Amino acid sequence: MQILDFERPIFEIEQKIEELVELSQKGDIDFSEEIKRLKKKVKRIRKDTFSNLSSWQKTQLARHPDRPYTLDYIRLMMSDFIELHGDRGFADGNSIVGGLARLEGESIVVIGHQKGRDIKEKVFRNFGMSNPEGYRKALRLMKLANKFGKPIITMLDTPGAYPGIGAEERGQAEAIARNLKEMYRLSVPVIVVIIGEGGSGGALALGIGNRILMLENAIYSVISPEGCAAILWNNGKNVEDAAKALCLTSHDLLRLKVIDEIIKEPPSVAHRDPKMMTSILRRALRRNLKELKPLSPDELIQQRYEKFRGMGEFMDGRG
Repeated sequence: MQILDFERPIFEIEQKIEELVELSQKGDIDFSEEIKRLKKKVKRIRKDTFSNLSSWQKTQLARHPDRPYTLDYIRLMMSDFIELHGDRGFADGNSIVGGLARLEGESIVVIGHQKGRDIKEKVFRNFGMSNPEGYRKALRLMKLANKFGKPIITMLDTPGAYPGIGAEERGQAEAIARNLKEMYRLSVPVIVVIIGEGGSGGALALGIGNRILMLENAIYSVISPEGCAAILWNNGKNVEDAAKALCLTSHDLLRLKVIDEIIKEPPSVAHRDPKMMTSILRRALRRNLKELKPLSPDELIQQRYEKFRGMGEFMDGRG
């Protein structure tokens, strides 16, 4: 497991606890009191650490390579998943996965970005950065869900859309824009969950929903902190300032009314306890689906439209 700098004190105490437990099991010395004391200490440090993270530290957590990805949540939370492939025009678009599944008996369509774990999978998934065929595949699945009246759940986790020459030649911007347009028109409930890194239009192409949920330590931004620092300060040294200025954390975005709900992560955060994180997410999805199902198609479309039209504030420079 990769250990971030601010996690190291927690990790060191946990290692010490493991060593004492092992010694207690092997020898005649009882370390139970010391173990109990260290467990209280690590619990306190964990709470203090993860409740006072900076925007840049949350960015690091959102990108953590051990953080659960879309397929992990599908495997742990859903049943009868049937993945569907291809945009019926050019290719599959492996950075985006999707298909039919059941969430506690409810038939749904689930779509999400997928990053890779090892080098081989990272290359196969293009590091979670989709080409236009990925967005066109996602739109095909959304239209399928719309046709058969199935709720849609999307999971956002990408640095952004792939900026390669081939992607631009095949209409990257048009594919994203079309998804934005068509998602407003869907007559079924759409729930968006930002599970990790929500980067720019690459994330927004799956991000038009009736409810926007965001994991506590995820991020959602128009540009990466590194890109912002390069533009504003012409260097990469000011990433912490850029992350703060971008207001990319879940608490920032809830305050700005960009998202509807923050999904609390376990005390040990998502990548340390994927099963608990999945259980928390499952309950949130079930509750939101239950609230949206009674709405008529016209009400769903109007609610979605008004939601995004109401975002943002206009500031008069004369004031």
